[in-house]
Amino acid sequence: MPRPTAAQLSYGSATVVFSTVAMLLLSRTESGVGVAVIVLAALLLGLLVAVTVPMPLPRRSRADAGGRTAPAADAAPVNRAAVESSAAARVPAPRTRRAVTREHSLRG
Repeated sequence: MPRPTAAQLSYGSATVVFSTVAMLLLSRTESGVGVAVIVLAALLLGLLVAVTVPMPLPRRSRADAGGRTAPAADAAPVNRAAVESSAAARVPAPRTRRAVTREHSLRG
């Protein structure tokens, strides 16, 4: 079972406190059994609220941050030759030392 988030703890705790006060004021009970029933009901209500608070979505990886989705397991097979050729077209060829020395330099 995952650990509760801060939102779940705070919403559940606030629910317990406010519902206990509200039920005690509305019922005007003075007996110990009545107070115990109200406290138990408030605890159950707080637990229900804490469990139903939506959990945060898992963080996406950097690869998925651009809006791309991960490929499905039943997706069509990938043509590796096409992928490698398109990747090769995007990567520039390494420069030779002579090409580097002909470029302008700020040092003089």
